[in-house]
Amino acid sequence: MTSSPDDIDDSSAPLIEHLAELRTRILYSLAAFVVAMVICFTVWNPIFNFLTHPICDALAERQQDCGLVLIKLQEGFFVAVRISVLGGFALSFPIIAYQMWRFVAPGLYRSEKQAFLPFIIASPAMFIAGAAFAYYVVLPIAFNFFLNFQQNFGGDPTTGAIATDAPAGIVFQGSMEQYLSLTTGFVMAFGICFQLPVLLTLMGKAGLITSRGLAGMRRYAIVLILVVAALVTPPDIMSQLILFSAIYPLYEISILLIRRIEKQREARMRAEGTWIDEDEDEETPKA
Repeated sequence: MTSSPDDIDDSSAPLIEHLAELRTRILYSLAAFVVAMVICFTVWNPIFNFLTHPICDALAERQQDCGLVLIKLQEGFFVAVRISVLGGFALSFPIIAYQMWRFVAPGLYRSEKQAFLPFIIASPAMFIAGAAFAYYVVLPIAFNFFLNFQQNFGGDPTTGAIATDAPAGIVFQGSMEQYLSLTTGFVMAFGICFQLPVLLTLMGKAGLITSRGLAGMRRYAIVLILVVAALVTPPDIMSQLILFSAIYPLYEISILLIRRIEKQREARMRAEGTWIDEDEDEETPKA
């Protein structure tokens, strides 16, 4: 008896072997994470300096010195640890994803592997795109907006003239830890939200949702995206509107991608003679 190309790979291993395999994959992933975290800890300072470029550029436009302060004695150490954890996860993610794939792949059909592989590649790519959008576009806009609430620094930056009519000067003196939290919060929020097309397209490919259904849910999607934007961004209207203006077009792109998948599926099923037109089926009178 010949096996079909869509037969599941060796999946007759007993439960104990699957658990042992899972433990091995988890240990490999943890080891990769720890090694990557140690590497990032040795270079946490250059990483932090890179993350300070948006605020330093915004301050330079106002002819202000760029400087952050340590509010707590241990604050610098915890910043280094936080950068190490985030950087370690990002650096070890390819190995972690590979270990997850090695554990799951034997239980998938060959066609399922071919279907899931593009999404596995697209997911980190979209996260990087979202993080880059936050860093290079959103953060400069947000920081310039926030810095406008200073007093005695509202003059002409080209001439160096400053406003002196305010009775009290208000100048930015940011905490090192709070700045890192704000910056990484923006980057993580946009990176995660940029996963929307990947998730919706994967659900559409699995037949869980349709392009027609998503199109009919636009008004609810708008409300849901606004709620998510309010939850994952700092509590200001500008940040929420920026996130919404970036995420909602991805929702429309998801509809187009799912519609394309549906057309390809329809064409394939028509060629195989297995396509059933739902509209015609509904119009056919019952005997």
